[in-house]
Amino acid sequence: MASPRLKYLSLGVLVFQTTSLVLTMRYSRTLQAEGPRYLASSAVVVAEVMKILACVLLVFKEHNYSMRALNSILRQEIAHKPTETLKLAIPSGIYTLQNNLLYVALSNLDAATYQVTYQLKILTTALFSVSMLGRRLGVYQWLSLLVLMAGVALVQWPSESAAAPGEDGPPPGSQLVGVAAVLVACCSSGFAGVYFEKILKESKQSVWVRNIQLGLFGLVFGLFGMLAYDGDRVREAGMFQGYNAVTWAVVALQALGGLVIAAVIKYADNILKGFATSLSIILSTLISYFLLQDFDPTSVFFVGAILVIAATFLYGYEGRAAPNPSRA
Repeated sequence: MASPRLKYLSLGVLVFQTTSLVLTMRYSRTLQAEGPRYLASSAVVVAEVMKILACVLLVFKEHNYSMRALNSILRQEIAHKPTETLKLAIPSGIYTLQNNLLYVALSNLDAATYQVTYQLKILTTALFSVSMLGRRLGVYQWLSLLVLMAGVALVQWPSESAAAPGEDGPPPGSQLVGVAAVLVACCSSGFAGVYFEKILKESKQSVWVRNIQLGLFGLVFGLFGMLAYDGDRVREAGMFQGYNAVTWAVVALQALGGLVIAAVIKYADNILKGFATSLSIILSTLISYFLLQDFDPTSVFFVGAILVIAATFLYGYEGRAAPNPSRA
């Protein structure tokens, strides 16, 4: 049983990673700076490279810093098992799509609305867990999913300010694009997370080795997407155009955040994860309103956010919640 200190440390790490990634990504996509804005597709590729390197270092550490053992495990588990490796191509491609969609979403939605709406991944993960893993949900889980849908619907309920945006507000079209990106990301997160969980349960490989396999495919898919979507801009000004300190912070948080969560999640029970989600939503709302100044909350938003927060606790109340394995 984890000590209270480790549990509180896990809570702090979960809140920091979730909140800081969303806020820095939103800030980086709305920051008015000289020169071109960085390419989201490029950031996804760089994050994959950082993730692969971090996982290789973790495998190196697991084998007592032995280069011979590292080479052996990588050859045996990746090169000599092509069928097992190819299984990761599906979730890796979906995760790459999801990572790109998150940039699209936060380019068009404020951090608070994004945070609340993205909790629909609980619904998609639960449904895919039932259909793909045969998992049975209790009464409280099904009730929480209904509460979750109601809360997200209220958060997306159009307000007078949304119906008639001012000069500083996003046009209705961009709001629709942002919501659509979040919804597709929720579906991809649910499917890929459950698929990855199924693969982990069917093998005894290290989770870090699995993440290296994911990263390799993700790097290939990411490069293909970058060249297909932003190829002309990359050839014109390079893939690192528009990068600054904030951009590198976003890339590092995206690349290493999943690894940090994977390392501490064993100390975080469902109640603790519910607290982390709730605190992250509250912090995102406050910072969006007071610092980023891109969010004007309404009473309907607060009611919806409260319902979503309640749903996260209710989902973990009875039995074990269907986890969404952290794709590191």
